[in-house]
Amino acid sequence: MKLKKMVCLGVIMMSSILLAEAQDWANLNRFKEENEKLGPARTCDDRVVFMGNSITQGWITKVPGFFEGRPYINRGIGGQTTPQMLLRFRQDVLKLWPKVVVILAGTNDIAGNTGPSTLEMIEDNIHSMTELAQAHGIQVVLCSVLPAHDYSWSKGKDPAAKIPELNERIKRYAATRGAVYCDFFSAMADERNGLPKELSGDGVHPNEAGYAIMEPLVEQAIARALLMWKEFK
Repeated sequence: MKLKKMVCLGVIMMSSILLAEAQDWANLNRFKEENEKLGPARTCDDRVVFMGNSITQGWITKVPGFFEGRPYINRGIGGQTTPQMLLRFRQDVLKLWPKVVVILAGTNDIAGNTGPSTLEMIEDNIHSMTELAQAHGIQVVLCSVLPAHDYSWSKGKDPAAKIPELNERIKRYAATRGAVYCDFFSAMADERNGLPKELSGDGVHPNEAGYAIMEPLVEQAIARALLMWKEFK
């Protein structure tokens, strides 16, 4: 009888853990402590938040020197899609009060990481993040989705055709909203609209050489966004 009670208790505890994990679908706890430790942004700080998925997360892992000594805050979470980023956008961007947010998102939506997603659905989430940021006086850098010919974990989603179309939509939207468009795709795509081997080990995630191409492009975009921030103040 005692053993049966212990087994039942174990099942209840495991169910509670699984339920808690399921409820944190957007991984709101990932940066909770780091956000609390950050001091309030000063008006003289050119704070920039990088919002994204594993490509953003891998940036600080593979090239930590790019973030060291700069007021850059990396808030990338591997595997995430735009609806997950939108859910955590308030705590991981707005409440940090940056002058600029760099949004790099959409490839995992096309891969279907959290279920089927149309380009319109991806657009809507990117639009919502942009509008939230601008409503709080934050300038926005919208990045093109990086090239990918296929996904090793989700074959047959045709990213080589869908990503260029999504990027065109993001570019047009950035122009209508006064956001800065950062075009990684044109500088990195091969003849198949994929990410070449010299820039990536898996055809999706950049290596150090890939990030070396991205860094000056995003820095130019951030500089433009900071200038716009000063002009609006």
